[in-house]
Formats: sequence, structure tokens, C-alpha cells
Amino acid sequence: MSDNLPKKPVRKPAAKKAANATGTPPKPRKPRAKPAVAKDTSAAAPKRVVRRKPPVKQSTNGVKVGILGALFFIVLFSATWVYWGLYQHVELPAQGYRLNVERGQTFAETLNKLDQDGVLPSQTLAKIYLKMVKPKALQTGTYLFKPPLTVLKLLSQLSRGDGLMMNKMTIIEGTTFKQLRTQLVHNVDVKHTLNGKNDSEVLALLGVPETHPEGLFAPDTYIFPPDESDVKILKRLYQQQQHILQKAWANRAPNLPYKTAYDALIMASIVEKETGNKIERPEIAGVFVRRLQQGMRLQTDPTVIYGLGDSYNGNIRKADLLAFTPYNTYRINGLPPTPIALPSKAAIEAAVHPAAGDAVYFVAKGDGSGTHNFSATLSQHNQAVNAYLQARKGK
Repeated sequence: MSDNLPKKPVRKPAAKKAANATGTPPKPRKPRAKPAVAKDTSAAAPKRVVRRKPPVKQSTNGVKVGILGALFFIVLFSATWVYWGLYQHVELPAQGYRLNVERGQTFAETLNKLDQDGVLPSQTLAKIYLKMVKPKALQTGTYLFKPPLTVLKLLSQLSRGDGLMMNKMTIIEGTTFKQLRTQLVHNVDVKHTLNGKNDSEVLALLGVPETHPEGLFAPDTYIFPPDESDVKILKRLYQQQQHILQKAWANRAPNLPYKTAYDALIMASIVEKETGNKIERPEIAGVFVRRLQQGMRLQTDPTVIYGLGDSYNGNIRKADLLAFTPYNTYRINGLPPTPIALPSKAAIEAAVHPAAGDAVYFVAKGDGSGTHNFSATLSQHNQAVNAYLQARKGK
């Protein structure tokens, strides 16, 4: 038997059916229907949700961190620069540094002067500080800065006006205007502009309406910057005395024998010269007021002395009491024509608020207390005078 199996016949594809005789093309074959898939009624299959990934944005966190870091570094650097700049010590000579600020000078000009003198390390920092504190107008005068001193302390003093070199002048109560002018002339810290001018010319320069200067200026202790002019000082004294006088006059006691506030100023000057004891001033004013009200002469020695002027040598003679001058209250009625000294505020208050009572005489006790014995009658007064003389002899 042969090993070669018979080959399977090769099946040829069937030939397409020829078109029918009529030439009509064959109908197309219907597509095979897909077998129906049986639905699972036991449980609905979950639908698969397809989520789209958002578009990837470029991250900005790194940029923000970089900006914040740079800002922090700038702030830290600025704070360190400001702190170091303000708290560093300025270089000053051992005796201190004087800075003269002229009238109308600005802070910018002052800082420039400090920079030129090698005192201020940084004008920029100084301007920033002054802009932050917003100081008031720069005070004129001479500043004295002493070491050790930081930039902050220097600028703080400058903005507040601290460190100004000021001079002090004390005008004693009862000082005359002539003595006041002498005091101004001898004060080396005062700018002298009135030398050689008489009292009338001085009043004209001051622009005051009064014709006599006595009593118009307030005695007190005054603080003023170096090189202050005598005119400016006198104007200040005059304005203060006017303020005191007008306020006292507006609140005066009733039924006083004064026609004007100037009369009260005259009385105050007499009270000032009669006693240095503040407690006694109203009582002495009361004596003089009652004398005027009763038509008696004042008969007070200080007015006689003022009338004598430069001829007074420390003693009042009988001839002086008899001599007629406009200020001799032993010879004239009423008040003298002008004050006889610069009265204090306390003396002015006493003149417009005299103490009540019946005394019309007084004399010093002579015991060194500076006080007086007051009497209502002449006989009582004579006894008090004898007591005074005996006390003087005992000394």
C-alpha cells in the first residue's frame, strides 16, 4: 500500500452568478444580525466614569517665595541700616558742639550745616527721621550738644528745641526803670541797641503809648537765648506787665479811689517799695486807700526818695520832706504822677484788693522782722513810732 495519501481536492470558489438575463443587478445581501446579548436583570452594571485630567498649570509657589524672601531681606537690611545709623555716636569735641540756628532757617539748611561740620553721618537718614516725627517749626538760637550723643538724641533735641543755650536775668521787685536799663547794659549776653537813647526814645522804639517808662515792665526771672536784643527783652517785660495789670483791673474790688488802671499801677509801686513782706502788702494798700478816701495825704517816704533822684544819698532830711517835688506825697495830694518802681504781680493784686480795716497809719516794728505796726489813730501811731525808736536804740 502506498504511503502517499490521496490529496484533498481543492475547492474552488463558486463563480458569481451572472446577472440575469434582464441585466438587473443582484440584491445586496442583508447583514447578519448580531446575536442578542441577554441583559443581566439581577444587578445593573456600574457605568465607568471617565475623568479627564485638568491641564497642568505651571507652579507659582516658587516665584512667590522668592519675592517674599527678597522683600524680607530688603526690610531687614533697611531696619538694620536705620537702627545702626540712628544709634551710632556722633563725633563731638570734648567741650561740646555749638550750632547757631538763625531766624527763618529750615531743617534742611540746618542738616546741611551739621553735615558740613562733620557732625551728621547721613543727611538722608536724618531727613527720613524728621519726616517721620514731623517736628514743629525749628526754634532759633544757639544749641549746645555735648558728648556722648547719638544721632537719634541729636535729632530729637533739635526737633523738640532741647539743648538751646539760654541765659537768665532776674529783675528784682521794686527795681526802677533806670536800674533795669543799667542791668541790661551790663549783661554781656544781650544785644545792645538802646545805648545812647533816652527814655522817650526807648518808649518810641517799643511802640508803647505811655510817656513815662516807670512801672511798665514786670519784674521777674526771664530766660532768653544768647544775643537777644534789649528791645525784644523790654517788649516782653512790657507785654507781661500789661497782661497782669489789665487782668487785675478787670477783677478789682469795688469803690476804689482809682480812675484808671494806671492809678492802680502807681499805688502798686508804692506798696512794693513800702514792704518786702508779701503778707503785709494788702494791709498797707488798705491804709493808703483809706487815706485817699478820707482826703489825707499819703506821706510815704519812697515817693520822696524817688523825687530826689540822684541827689538822694541814703538819708531823708527834714528839708527833703519840706521840698516840693511832684513825687513828695508830704506836699501833694493824692497819688504821684507816675509809678516809682516796677511793681510785682502781688503788689498789683494788693492795690486792687486792699485789706479791710480802720488803720490809716503804719510804722516799722524795728525788730528785724520787716513787718509793721498798724494804727487807727494818731496817738496809737505815735506810740508805735516811739516803740520803733526804742527798738532802733536797742540795736
